[in-house]
Amino acid sequence: MKKIQMVDLQGQYETIKDQINNSLQQIMETSAFINGPEVHQFQKELEDYLQVKHVIPCANGTDALQIAMMGLGLQPGDEVITADFTFAATVEVIALLQLTPVLVDVEAETFNIDPEAVKRAITPRTRAIVPVHLFGQTANMDAIMEIAKEHNLYVIEDNAQAIGANFHSANGKTLKTGVIGDIASTSFFPSKNLGCFGDGGAIFTNDDDLAHMIRGIVNHGMYERYHHDVVGVNSRLDSFQAAVLRAKLPHLDNYNSSRQASAAKYDAAFKGQEHIITPHLAGKPDTHVFHQYTLKITNGKRDALVKHLNEKGIPCGVYYPIPLHSQKAYASSRYNEADFPVTNQLIKEVISLPMHTELSDDQIDHISQTLIEFVNN
Repeated sequence: MKKIQMVDLQGQYETIKDQINNSLQQIMETSAFINGPEVHQFQKELEDYLQVKHVIPCANGTDALQIAMMGLGLQPGDEVITADFTFAATVEVIALLQLTPVLVDVEAETFNIDPEAVKRAITPRTRAIVPVHLFGQTANMDAIMEIAKEHNLYVIEDNAQAIGANFHSANGKTLKTGVIGDIASTSFFPSKNLGCFGDGGAIFTNDDDLAHMIRGIVNHGMYERYHHDVVGVNSRLDSFQAAVLRAKLPHLDNYNSSRQASAAKYDAAFKGQEHIITPHLAGKPDTHVFHQYTLKITNGKRDALVKHLNEKGIPCGVYYPIPLHSQKAYASSRYNEADFPVTNQLIKEVISLPMHTELSDDQIDHISQTLIEFVNN
């Protein structure tokens, strides 16, 4: 059996290496390293895929979140509500812009932001909600958009883990995640479902004026060279990364289907296991693209299981071991532990197993049986 990896980027590269190598060689020969044709072509192709009016590439997913908030004109002291159970980048940019992060609990089954907790957190200073489509599953966007409309709030989708996922609205429309709110950000970090060979990110919006503002922000506030009309940053997707993403984008739906198939095989292997809770699917199968396959281990053996799997050569991850409200950088007297019962339980139970496009049946069998034997011992 091939060595098990958390993400097999080398195996994925082997299937498309000729196209990637040719594209990179062409960039070397033309020296169009920054803002070259590959970047513009990728932008247009991703717009077509998402069915969104504007994709603005940038240097990474964290920049994308920050730039989205800058584009909306949020001011220091404005409150932004987001999930307590997620990666720190989501709250990091809120703090960097001197906005006030307001962390709320998540749903026990989906791990996504709890709309009822959002409602309880709204104050006169609230300006935006940032739902995170965590681990690849679509958040409850019908509820989030309804809350935002009622309170005149912006919705900024953090789509770093769910590109390609579908959202089926109660009104019958099907949209890709990232095009539902006012604006969205994504990351093209190598391990993402659509990943480059370095750092990369993008912002999505259907708002023409907002897109114009953001195009200036990503390029030092310039629309015309040396004319700085807005306060900006230097955040650009380079041509090499765009070429890699162009090669992968036509395969994204197949990549996601492969992850969904692997998740189904894991589910079947763990069926009936009392102390192993498989990922809950809140909607149709295409609403979860399994950036991570995350279990809950409910008998107190999670930490020992991590150690056991590592000893057996099976990589795994705990995403996330410490809630944001308990992190030194973001702790606040505003938070009450009683407001985070789900998050505080999840950090004790979650474990993510290998999940990628090259995962084989024998690897899934080995991983699942090793896990089952230990948990039940």
